[in-house]
Amino acid sequence: MKLARFQVQGRTAYGIVDGAEVTELEGDFFGALKTLPVRHANTDVKLIAPCSPSKVVAVGLNYRDHAREMGIPVPDAPIIFLKPATTVIGPGGIIQFPGMSSQVDYEAELGIVIKDRVKDLGPEEARRHVLGYTCANDVTARDLQKKDGQWTRAKSFDTFCPIGPWIETGLDPDDLLVESFLNGVRRQSSRTSQFIFKVDQLVSFISQVMTLYPGDLIITGTPAGIGPMKPGDEIEVRIEGIGSLKNTVN
Repeated sequence: MKLARFQVQGRTAYGIVDGAEVTELEGDFFGALKTLPVRHANTDVKLIAPCSPSKVVAVGLNYRDHAREMGIPVPDAPIIFLKPATTVIGPGGIIQFPGMSSQVDYEAELGIVIKDRVKDLGPEEARRHVLGYTCANDVTARDLQKKDGQWTRAKSFDTFCPIGPWIETGLDPDDLLVESFLNGVRRQSSRTSQFIFKVDQLVSFISQVMTLYPGDLIITGTPAGIGPMKPGDEIEVRIEGIGSLKNTVN
């Protein structure tokens, strides 16, 4: 099932995408789903970020090929950091190239959307508290990341976390193809079977550090092939079983 947030007739609504139509929901995704007798053609709605997280928890290194690319040893525990909610934009949103950076990179990632309030989960419990999965782009000012030695500034500019186009609920995340395309040319390609830490481990580990709330987003690390974008570029993240997330750079 594809769960989407969208704008229609000047308002924001939640719905289920089914082919060429969206069925509107009463309320949001974080309870019993109750459909309304209201259907919209996909062409009549504008998809926006499918969740509105209180925080984005990112995993800094989670593909073995990316660890080799960066010349970094494989970690023995997940490396995590936060991106503020103000980084989040939706499909078609514009990534703003900040004036204080000279190199802004794309990072295609699988996003995990949390379903309810959780703390101190075991790995065997984690999947029950996941609403579903989405495409994400952990946009990074690479020059500032290297200059600062820590990642907050480089990862936290407004618009630096595009997500979408929807949340896919009926998905096994353990072996999905993750790709990025810069101006139509494939730049990244790997599978989530190459994760150092699997989805259940990540959700459990992070929940032991901080309370997670409904709609919070975990982005799970990026494969090898990261590289720079410039104003005018289009960056696309494709994930098997979910779909395509496209954004432009300004």
